[in-house]
Amino acid sequence: MIGLIGLGKMGAAIAARLGEQGERVIAWDRDAGRVREAAGRGVQAATGPRGVADGADIVLSIITEDIGARALWEGEDGFLRTDIGGKLFIEMSTLQPMTVRALAAHASGRDAAFIDSPVLGSLPTVRQGKLVALVGGTDAAVARARVPLAPLTARIEHLGAVGAGCAMKLVVNNMMGCYLQVLAESLLLGESQGLPLDRMIEVLAASITATPWFQAKKPIFLGGTDETTLDIRTLRKDILSVVATASAGGVPAPVAAVTAAGMSAAVHAGEGGKDIAELVTFLRSALPQRW
Repeated sequence: MIGLIGLGKMGAAIAARLGEQGERVIAWDRDAGRVREAAGRGVQAATGPRGVADGADIVLSIITEDIGARALWEGEDGFLRTDIGGKLFIEMSTLQPMTVRALAAHASGRDAAFIDSPVLGSLPTVRQGKLVALVGGTDAAVARARVPLAPLTARIEHLGAVGAGCAMKLVVNNMMGCYLQVLAESLLLGESQGLPLDRMIEVLAASITATPWFQAKKPIFLGGTDETTLDIRTLRKDILSVVATASAGGVPAPVAAVTAAGMSAAVHAGEGGKDIAELVTFLRSALPQRW
């Protein structure tokens, strides 16, 4: 039995993938409706984090933010309220490295193993079992985690001690967020010089700066819509984590700070639930009025 905390878009996809691969899953989410939906698909429902830890020797968690991750351990119905000795906790959320180090200390104090393992990929990648796990932890804990992570991943990158996985994920997401900011500014520059949007997207798609993600999101850049794989609000949280982590380490992050401001404007305007690619459209309309 594998435990799972978090049944949002990614968590629900992970539960479905594990079930397809023959794994039994016990899960909980603070949204009771999500728990009921998962139970209808064969997932065993738990009443809280403690119930998940009681029902499984390996617990995955994938939620949104650091405060919630701490509450899974420290809350009234958290992991620390039960015997977790010998269990393995795999934290897949994108958190600040300082947060996962604190959680790992909780686990170690109760004779449990812990790794941080945020992932690269989105809903299609989960469904195909082709995520890339960015892992931090001891060799022994990582070796143990390879079995439950196998149905979900194409690669497992062990990057160092606890916190290394989340640090690497922030590196990746910082580049992604700042890419969106620069893309919006570049398209605005072109538009100011009379270049049509569709021609710019066509040329950029053939340029050295084009990525597979850019190719997949071209319809959104041109004003269309698609499945939301990562929303603006969640990426803003990650960029704010970049700024906080950089500040704590004495590293300047001026581009990340500007990017966070643009994303905050989008969230304030009610755009936070949209796919991150739609941030480019928002910034193209908002930047001329705000700067």
